[in-house]
Amino acid sequence: MDRKKIIWPVLMAGTAAMNHAEALTPAAAKPTGTPEIQTEENAPQDRPNILWLTFEDTSFYEFGCYGNRDVHTPNTDSLAAHGVLFTNAWSNAPQSSPARSSLITGCYATTYGMDIHPVSTDTPENILFPQLLRDAGYYCTNNRKTHYNTTLDNKSCWDECDKTASYNSPQRKEGEPFFAVFNTATSHMGRVRTFHTDGRRDYTLEGIYPQLLDLPPHVPDLAEVRSDYAGHLEAVQDVDKWVGFFLEDLKKQGLDDDTIIFIFSDHGGCLPRGKGYLYETGLHVPLIVYFPEKWRHLAPGSPSGQNLPSDKDTTPGLEYTSPAGFVDLAPSVLSLAGIKPPAHMQGKALMGQYASGAHRYHYAFATNHLHHFTPVRAVSDGQYKYIRSYMPYRQFALRNYYQWGMPSNKAWDRLVLGGHNTNPDWDQPFGTHPAEMLFDLEADPFELHDLSADPEYQEVLEKFRKLESEHIRNTADLGFFLPTSRKDLVLYDMVRDGDYPLEGLWSLAEMAGTATVDDIPALLEAAESPLDDFRFWAAAGLAKLATEGALDYCPEILDSLIKDGNPYIASEAAYTMVWCGKPEQGLRRLLNPDKENHRKIGYSALECLSLHPELRQVLTEYCLTDLLEKAETLPRKANEDTGLMARGILVNLGRLDIDLLHGEEAYMQGLKLNHGRRKTVPLP
Repeated sequence: MDRKKIIWPVLMAGTAAMNHAEALTPAAAKPTGTPEIQTEENAPQDRPNILWLTFEDTSFYEFGCYGNRDVHTPNTDSLAAHGVLFTNAWSNAPQSSPARSSLITGCYATTYGMDIHPVSTDTPENILFPQLLRDAGYYCTNNRKTHYNTTLDNKSCWDECDKTASYNSPQRKEGEPFFAVFNTATSHMGRVRTFHTDGRRDYTLEGIYPQLLDLPPHVPDLAEVRSDYAGHLEAVQDVDKWVGFFLEDLKKQGLDDDTIIFIFSDHGGCLPRGKGYLYETGLHVPLIVYFPEKWRHLAPGSPSGQNLPSDKDTTPGLEYTSPAGFVDLAPSVLSLAGIKPPAHMQGKALMGQYASGAHRYHYAFATNHLHHFTPVRAVSDGQYKYIRSYMPYRQFALRNYYQWGMPSNKAWDRLVLGGHNTNPDWDQPFGTHPAEMLFDLEADPFELHDLSADPEYQEVLEKFRKLESEHIRNTADLGFFLPTSRKDLVLYDMVRDGDYPLEGLWSLAEMAGTATVDDIPALLEAAESPLDDFRFWAAAGLAKLATEGALDYCPEILDSLIKDGNPYIASEAAYTMVWCGKPEQGLRRLLNPDKENHRKIGYSALECLSLHPELRQVLTEYCLTDLLEKAETLPRKANEDTGLMARGILVNLGRLDIDLLHGEEAYMQGLKLNHGRRKTVPLP
């Protein structure tokens, strides 16, 4: 296949090659018209209450009802035994804000450009679904997280949204149905983000024995990993107790027979290579939905048509094995309330009056690991999982410095960067990776054995490649636009109202991640585009080739791109130069940004380079003096301060002990955290 012949008609920036507004599917359209809802006047008098109990940073395998033998979770296990246990639920994004953006809209956050964590973006109006429930006569409360990546008023869709918001509010009229959301941070990573393990509580007092835990195989068996895992399982048990408080209160208030309860985590868990990554450990979440007897007719059927049994029946509850994602929860709640989900929602109603059947496939996305812009996408049918990286030369182990406050992350770094690791599975996040990865989840649930190069699986690979490519287009994915391209405009409207060649952008990003030498002419021509995002993806394609040694000269266009006013483009060009025989020129640009607030973009590229063992001597020669100075003079208190990034690069170069990554002052802070325990709040 000649990819240039396919791509080039729409790569020509500056031409109206495609007005994509005409090509967008209904699923990607802006909310318009009046949804079909039950108003207070015509709604049935008897409607279910709906309660969301959400918690944070917890993978599915960390609850007893999902088979974990090291944790005691009687409340959730009981609800799962008599309700619906979703065994194949995804958060659609592995970070809190884009995951919640998908929850609150019923659409993939990439459709509205709400996918950069944690950055608020200008979006269309009327996309937050609780307002539809309010219009239908529901009292809607949120206590109290509104981590949605939109500049809209995140509280406007709620009747109450603060630390006292509750279905028990005196403002709720007698008999008025409610939709209430409570979120606890007791299981948040902050509980074990303590920099070290000195002075930690004795988890055996909670029935958790670190030395006896069954560690998942994707993490190394280190004392710090066991301690962090034990601390998180303690948090899971606290979450279970928290759920029990609500069960008691619903019964006390006489609401238990009328309330459908959802229990789920906002994304995957705290262990390294979980939260933030498109592996199952970052996406696959616990999800349990309990239906009281009165409302069991609204529960989903199993794929085989089995119905949820009556409480009077001794048969256990239902396992829902088909894909279920966060985009499905908004239409499902609307359907339970008797409201037909609006046509623009991309999720399915999995239950209720307007249930529309099961999905065949999961889709997920990640656009950035905070300051690292590295778009990744995934699709799965439950057995096979496909992960597509559009900048595969960027290692997954590029640091989110909040997460690297966990002792387990630091210990893993020390093991691999110090050359002490003997298990190649544990090296995986630290190296470059294929643009396409394929895993058999039934045989390899923790995604350690990539099948993408196996001739036996090429047909499967091609199938999922096509599915992902079609999904990007069907949902009008905006996640390939740079952060700088999303400022001071509604990106969603811009690509529809003008003549932006969106198809060309998608095709170019796909080319960049899988570029071969045959693509060099197309990449060089795209590098001269007047459109920033085209120049960036052209530079990314050249960077991919250079990293692999497939670019044996330094293209002249890089001399222009390295001076580009867009810091992302300039940094990617500078990164490429380091590989193409001009390391001094490239590194000088990465160390000396045009503006101080661009420094972290260059440091991201430097961190990527520093993880290549063959480049460490070059970086030491040209960068060491500057980095040592910046590590001491730049701020490092906040999670993403550039001083922390400079110190992280020094760690990679073997010039700083990772225990000093956050500075000596972190020790006392960690000691205090290890002595404490997060409160189990909020309460009803």
